[in-house]
Amino acid sequence: MIDLVLIAFVGFFLALGLKRPFIWVLAYIYIDIVAPQKIGWGPITALPLSLIAFVLAFAGWLMLDHKEGSRFTLRQGLIALLLAYCGYTTASADYPIEAMVKWDWVWKALFFAMFLPLTLRTRLRLEAAALIMVLAIATIVINGGIKTALGGGGYGTLSLLVRENAGLYEGSILSTAAIATIPLALWLARHGTVFKPDWRVWTFTAGFVFAALLIPVGTAARTGLVCAAFLAVLMLRSVRYRFVYAGLAGVALLASLPFLPQSFVERMSTITEHQGDESASTRVQVWKWTLEYAQRNPLGGGFDAYLGNSFTYQTRKLEGEPPNQRVVYAEVTDRGRAYHSSYFELLGEQGWPGLVLWFWLQALGLWHMERLRWRFRKSEAGESSWQWGLATALQQAQAVYLVGALFVGIGYQPFIFMLIGLQCGLWSYVKRTTPAAARSRMRRAGEPGIGLAEARLRSTSTTPNPLL
Repeated sequence: MIDLVLIAFVGFFLALGLKRPFIWVLAYIYIDIVAPQKIGWGPITALPLSLIAFVLAFAGWLMLDHKEGSRFTLRQGLIALLLAYCGYTTASADYPIEAMVKWDWVWKALFFAMFLPLTLRTRLRLEAAALIMVLAIATIVINGGIKTALGGGGYGTLSLLVRENAGLYEGSILSTAAIATIPLALWLARHGTVFKPDWRVWTFTAGFVFAALLIPVGTAARTGLVCAAFLAVLMLRSVRYRFVYAGLAGVALLASLPFLPQSFVERMSTITEHQGDESASTRVQVWKWTLEYAQRNPLGGGFDAYLGNSFTYQTRKLEGEPPNQRVVYAEVTDRGRAYHSSYFELLGEQGWPGLVLWFWLQALGLWHMERLRWRFRKSEAGESSWQWGLATALQQAQAVYLVGALFVGIGYQPFIFMLIGLQCGLWSYVKRTTPAAARSRMRRAGEPGIGLAEARLRSTSTTPNPLL
């Protein structure tokens, strides 16, 4: 029965694209995030839904969509270079069979991120893409949040929509993506036009934010806790009443402590003492091995080059109760352990050239969004403009991702590259709708040219934009 419902829903979604081809882009975003073909048990598991939506999205844009306003940005060029370099390292990978398995989904993630901005020609399209991303993530997050609230969960045991511990359904990756999506959800609640802001929108948003914050608890993912704390501090830059926000956040934290599972508290306590936790100790050893590997192979070893690692190390933990506690040392030998860090993942697999390209891509995103924040903060609408809000949300989401990426291998995660595609689309849209003279340099408030720019922006933002 569930297969028939999923097939009917996806089929209806794709059928809508016959009238509005851009909907195929949205369909691919939904399918790539939720993976409905993995939720069912019968016929839907044999359907290549992701490939079908991918082909329709690209063919629809190529043959049916208007190209007016589509621009190829510098960051899209960097994605193209990274894609080409990943192809080169895959061809010469240390483990060619395993590398091809990973290449099969990485190239689609990079290609779609490069392609997505070309379709985001209007504000409505930017909003629609952000909305589908939030709703798709919410499909997974709300499910996990409800189960956590009802007492389910635990490290590696939280049951989500699919029975696999990979991609967005892996605990640490889902925790990072859930926290990173919170700023986008809040932006849609404030500036959405598809669903106008009202009590229903805000109720759903509050529920989603609460569920997203529960995911690190339900998965017992230390990465999620670090990301949530980082976002809480980061949002101090953009909230209007900082002291009120800080006070409410502190009260909420204190109020939640008695309800946290003991297993979660014990696992979080290992953040500051990695030697007492085998998982954390392994990560440190893998990172050391990767640095040594990069010295011998500066151009990288291709996807899954970590399969060649092997090391022995000591763990240390306390046993017994005070005052009879004692330190127990154990020797552990491990091999073929994953990087558990996007930075080391890029370094080991793509070498220094690939890591530099990836860093350049990420740094430009933070810088471009900061320039947009600066630009629209000085405008007449100021921080209430939708452009300022979206640039802030995308910058916060990327910053959370970069923090989470320190501890989990999500260097090529499709969801994150969709965020990058949104950034490129917003940057291109603003450059197209803002006069060159007004954006040629960062102007101080009151300097000539701001009035003309704002008049153009207001006229553009108030003109109805069709979805196609």
